[in-house]
Amino acid sequence: MDLDALRFANFSQLGEAITDWTQMAKKLETLKSDAKDNLGGKAAKARWAGENATVTRTFVEKTAGEFADAHTQARTVTRILSDTRDELVSFRTELTEAIAQGAKKNLTVRDTGEGSFTVTMNIHPDRAAKGTTLPEHSQSDVDGLRDRVEAILKKATHSDTSAAEALRLIVDQATYGFSGADYADRDSAAKAVAEAEAIAKILKKDPADITPTELNKVNGTLATYGKDPLFAEKLATSTTPDGLLKFYAGIADPYQGYGADPKQRMEQAKLLQKNLGIALGTATLSDSAAMRSWEQKMIKLGPDELGTDHANNPRGFAVMSNLMRFGDYDDRFLNDYGEKLVAFDKERNVEHMSPWINNWNNGDLNFYSKNDRGRDPMTGFLEALGHNPGAATEFFAQPEGAGAGVDKESEVNQNLKYLTKDRIWLSDVYVMGGDNKIIAGHDSLGHALEAATTGYAYDADPMTAKDPMIPGNRDLRTAETAGVMEQVAFLYGSEDGPKMLHEQSQLADSLGKMGAAYIDDINYSLSGIGDRAKDEELFPPKYQGRAGLGEQGAINFLSVLGQNETSHGVVTTAQHLYTLSMLDANPPTSEANINNAHDALTTGGEARGILDHSRVQQAETTFKDEAEQQNKSLGRSGDWVKLGAGVVVGGGIAAIPVPGSTAAALVVAPLAADTVGNAVNTFIGHEIDKGIDKAEKDPAEQAQFTSQQFYGQGIQQQADAYMAYIEGNPQLKQDTNLRNWPQDIEHSYFGTGSQQNDYRGRPAYKD
Repeated sequence: MDLDALRFANFSQLGEAITDWTQMAKKLETLKSDAKDNLGGKAAKARWAGENATVTRTFVEKTAGEFADAHTQARTVTRILSDTRDELVSFRTELTEAIAQGAKKNLTVRDTGEGSFTVTMNIHPDRAAKGTTLPEHSQSDVDGLRDRVEAILKKATHSDTSAAEALRLIVDQATYGFSGADYADRDSAAKAVAEAEAIAKILKKDPADITPTELNKVNGTLATYGKDPLFAEKLATSTTPDGLLKFYAGIADPYQGYGADPKQRMEQAKLLQKNLGIALGTATLSDSAAMRSWEQKMIKLGPDELGTDHANNPRGFAVMSNLMRFGDYDDRFLNDYGEKLVAFDKERNVEHMSPWINNWNNGDLNFYSKNDRGRDPMTGFLEALGHNPGAATEFFAQPEGAGAGVDKESEVNQNLKYLTKDRIWLSDVYVMGGDNKIIAGHDSLGHALEAATTGYAYDADPMTAKDPMIPGNRDLRTAETAGVMEQVAFLYGSEDGPKMLHEQSQLADSLGKMGAAYIDDINYSLSGIGDRAKDEELFPPKYQGRAGLGEQGAINFLSVLGQNETSHGVVTTAQHLYTLSMLDANPPTSEANINNAHDALTTGGEARGILDHSRVQQAETTFKDEAEQQNKSLGRSGDWVKLGAGVVVGGGIAAIPVPGSTAAALVVAPLAADTVGNAVNTFIGHEIDKGIDKAEKDPAEQAQFTSQQFYGQGIQQQADAYMAYIEGNPQLKQDTNLRNWPQDIEHSYFGTGSQQNDYRGRPAYKD
């Protein structure tokens, strides 16, 4: 900054700008509240139909969110401008005082342009008035004034340029709309940028030369600032995509950079994978030209080897896919990346010729599972989709022109078909400690499909978010997510479905979660006669564009899910809860409600019967004459009722814990009503406690389960639901219309006729 620019600066225009921005921020705060409570709140509660559901609702919700971002951006701009103005005014005052102090020693400071200045005598003794005594000064006085002025100008320059850079980065974050970057003051924004520049310098070094202290600093800073938008973008654009990939590959390589404590080095590498992945994800959310260029370069690097001595010289895809396991990534970037990865992978999908998992590729790039070394980039990419639902739904979207429902493979997304049916998947376990029967990629594929069909990240807790303007605590399904679900149900309910589920057993929990998430649409598909006379009044859509599976499609899909213990348990729990919620939604207070309750019980009984018949048939087929093993298998399946102990209900959905998984791995299942009644509370209350008590008293007895007992328990639970309903109204017991209900419910569960006992679904899988 030039001396005179600061010395004679007029900050009145900047003050006026701050006043304008302050007023704008206040107005936008009001608009934000109106948009959140009125526009967004009403949109979330409204029942949308037709084009409004897929176009208008999305536009309304996005617009409401833009008001919040506009307020945040205006507030941040105001803070940065205000802080910078105050700092520059104080620097001007400090400069004026320094010049005044210099004048007392006959020294002055003159601007020489382009940021330079000189310190000279103010009045030369030869030109002083006669009799005037000029103050004396020493060289140290000259040097002191010079240094003081130089320090002031340096601080003023930093304040001005850092504010300008922060404002430019904030504005460039979004080409259209507004940035959500929020900073309390100029210093915090400037510090984020400065920290990024400092870390970028370390990342440009050869990873073999990185000291433990430097690596600790990198991880510490990334952990602190990884979700900061200015930091993330500055970090990415201050490095090169290939440089970042080489750096991580070098840190991950166990043969590089080892010091006295290799275990500690690997722990730091594990942290780097997560911390750097989160930061790069945040960076991709910026829509600046610099980031768009960075993303294109990163994708272009994918097929090529990096040209490094570290980690067996991996390809770009192999490294980036392991970083993107963590973080929130831009949907467009993930889809562009994934399309190129799949295209490259398809060309090399040859038996015993994997470009990723082979004897010469021994670079380990993932530190978060003994069963996943990270050599297959498809696994890491699918994990990224599992954490980014919007991108996942787009990646597996139905082809354009596909009609309602899916009944042929030409209506299946090519990415989905390739990954579920055509790709050769290999186990990628660590030599020591891994289970070579596990294919990590199948698990990750399930995670991606969960996100694509439910709208939630696969490991999200849907019951934690309370604000209706952010994802959580509500049904996030759309016509687009339903389109993915239709394809999944078609593929896994097809003739190849039992074989696919058997060979991809790691998907069982995910398929169960998907079935549970659409249990209302499955019940709707089972209602009516064939595919006619569907009961939309009893099973109204909870979102526009509901999944259309068709009766046979729903039967086929349920019959495959029932073959696996895990998927059977998850979907059975969701089905039971949904039926009970239907009873709560239709109390016995009117003839219409009573008729609805009857149909809910019979439709729910049919769904449960399909699942249970399939489970029994699969146990008999798998274990053949091994009666004890059959019994134990059915015993485990019969114990699904324990799942109800951890159910949490809110906002018209139930969160059900998956057995044997972490607390965050929840099933999101719809309920018939937003409020919970006695029937649902009974299931998640004392009835569950009794079931657990019984299991604890005699676990051996619980493990021994004949098919007769298994079916007996199934029909008993249907009977319990029926009794809970009619006991809510004593007069109902005298209603002659209820005379045939027990027989109707029993027939729906067991089936009638020679073919009905198999429920027309897929047969059990045979090796």
